[in-house]
Amino acid sequence: MPRPKKRMAGAAEPDKKEPAGKCTKIKNLGETSTEVENSSPQKTSASKNCGKNLSSYWLMKSEPESRLEKGVDVKFSIEDLKAEPKQTACWDGVRNYQARNFLRAMKLEEEAFFYHSNCKEPGIAGLIKIVKEAYPDHTQFEKSNPYYDPSSKEDNPKWAMVDVQFVRMMKRFISLAELKTHHQAHKATGGPLKNMALFTRRRLSIQPLTKEFDFILSLEEKEPS
Repeated sequence: MPRPKKRMAGAAEPDKKEPAGKCTKIKNLGETSTEVENSSPQKTSASKNCGKNLSSYWLMKSEPESRLEKGVDVKFSIEDLKAEPKQTACWDGVRNYQARNFLRAMKLEEEAFFYHSNCKEPGIAGLIKIVKEAYPDHTQFEKSNPYYDPSSKEDNPKWAMVDVQFVRMMKRFISLAELKTHHQAHKATGGPLKNMALFTRRRLSIQPLTKEFDFILSLEEKEPS
């Protein structure tokens, strides 16, 4: 979804960048309009969680391989973010109510895993941090944009985005397959990945993390299981 202040690629969650001309977009993660929540934003469980800000860590998905969405390539990898001015981009293109509500709940300096999605080897590639809290995603108003939403009004925008900044690459790539192995084991033992949204809400491109975060970081120092 990103671009200089890009929009991040996410599963059917196109939340986009800053006002035109300023934000480098982050490519959309693949949360297409068909994945938008059926319930209204006010009724989602995410809305309830936002007020409590239960999470200070996140997982944010983006597509590192080229894919055309209405003629626009939505590719955006962590390497692309790293190459941006000030290594910063906006996470735009999110079009899922729950994912949008999670974006609205994010606070400055909170950290997130940058997850490569919809590619040959999905997994966690690096760490990023929130450097600008939620504001209107300008791409919802751009008719030529893949994530244009004619039902959203400038005086009452539906969709939001945040700005993120590269922190570092993971010491080693943590693959989806490795995470799934731990998730399966933790379902039996009650471990930290037992209810991880990556497996319980797979299509969601923005996901909160709590105790999962430290466990995943610890995997950097170990050989893949």
